[in-house]
Amino acid sequence: MKSGIIREHENDHNINSMKNTKIVATIGPSSESKEKLRALAVAGMDVVRLNFSHNEHAWHRDVINRVREVSEELGQPIGILADMQGPRIRIGNDTEISITQGETVRVSDISRKETLTVSEMQTIFLDIAGISDPLEAGHQILIEDGTKRLSVTGREEGAAIAKVETAGVIKPRKGVNLPDSVLDLPILSDKDRKDLAFVLKEGVDFVGLSFVGSAADIESAREAMRAELPEGARLPDIISKIERKEAIRNLDEIIRVTDAVMVARGDLGIEMPESEVTLLQKDIIRRSLLGLRPVIVATQMMKTMTDTPVPTRAEVSDVTNAVVDHADAVMLSEESAMGKFPVETVSMMQEIMSKTEESPFDDVYDALDLYVHSEYAALIRSVYELAKSFKTKAILLLSMSGYTARLASHFRPATGIFTATNDRRTYNQLALVWGVRPYLFEGDKNLDSYIDKMVDQAKESGELLTGDQTVVFLGRVPGERDMMRLVGIREIR
Repeated sequence: MKSGIIREHENDHNINSMKNTKIVATIGPSSESKEKLRALAVAGMDVVRLNFSHNEHAWHRDVINRVREVSEELGQPIGILADMQGPRIRIGNDTEISITQGETVRVSDISRKETLTVSEMQTIFLDIAGISDPLEAGHQILIEDGTKRLSVTGREEGAAIAKVETAGVIKPRKGVNLPDSVLDLPILSDKDRKDLAFVLKEGVDFVGLSFVGSAADIESAREAMRAELPEGARLPDIISKIERKEAIRNLDEIIRVTDAVMVARGDLGIEMPESEVTLLQKDIIRRSLLGLRPVIVATQMMKTMTDTPVPTRAEVSDVTNAVVDHADAVMLSEESAMGKFPVETVSMMQEIMSKTEESPFDDVYDALDLYVHSEYAALIRSVYELAKSFKTKAILLLSMSGYTARLASHFRPATGIFTATNDRRTYNQLALVWGVRPYLFEGDKNLDSYIDKMVDQAKESGELLTGDQTVVFLGRVPGERDMMRLVGIREIR
């Protein structure tokens, strides 16, 4: 994954760069130093995730700058994902409340704390005004990752009446999920809007939207980004996190308008039955691929390695399963942010993925149907079929916006997808896309030379060898209509 400029530190070249499935690593106290970021990138990290539920803007800015320095020095793309906290609902009580199984309680919100009528029932307050209004009989209220569960039985003025299903102690500020309720919450909180203005100024590659429920949420966030940027400016890609029951109901419409998808199994496993999470994961991956959207599998993939140097067998199977399902990427959270072994965890994940991709169980399936029906899609399919028929080593592409590369990736070819671009945002965003090895020729206006230069760099790194067969396709280039053409088979010399 070399850029078009000769870099220092050539000995640090990522020896694992031929993998197809990408790794997203959350950055935190265990991984924030430049030395650790470099080690993570060499071990196989492709995208860094910054969790805006934590840390100040100054900290995030420092990490962003270090990541860019490492990317330049290694000559490999590293995408930057800014993950917004989103409209998280929390307990609004100031003190702990003990609840017992079978007990009846009231659930209201802090805006009614002073006006709610006195009652012998204990009252649980939520921290967002009006948030208790959609609660109806039969709805579930899940507190602290679902460890405390209430079931709504009815309503009174200003509050829902609920029966306690799981006893425990409810502590202030703990998270609350309302999986059965249609919530009229803005996708961006006031905090999110401040964070969004910051990350747009910093030029991040991806913005993660938490608790997406509908296509309207994504369009709203996109409008907020447009309002912050000059007219015509390119926006970061939106990654919609699928973690709510409502998102599952509206999945197809979400996929149509988002840029990428994340299977956020933490909250998804709270809002949906635990026994269904793996099946939902497979369905979300399948539907995302059909919709031509990169898809990430996240949450607790290697959690044991937060504290120990080896994963469990179940965790190894979990990563393998995501690869066999052909997810674009897998994600680490606390393992790389706060764990004792962040680099070792990425290396282990890389090893598992490489072994799986080499195995017969990584069954590169027949070309998929697409939601995108166009002559261009048919042309890219012919590139895939040509590469498959001639068993080529690589597909060589030009892709300025990244669309051509993502379309080629959709077919999950058995060959590498070497992609030349002159756009740094595209270069970094393609770090998330399955099977794509991006090459950057920023500032080089001679488009005709890109393929030759990319081949030279791939030969230098050992990714292509003399005698290898490749397929060359020159994709759409702005202002160059006649540039779109299939060149055909090319032997590396």
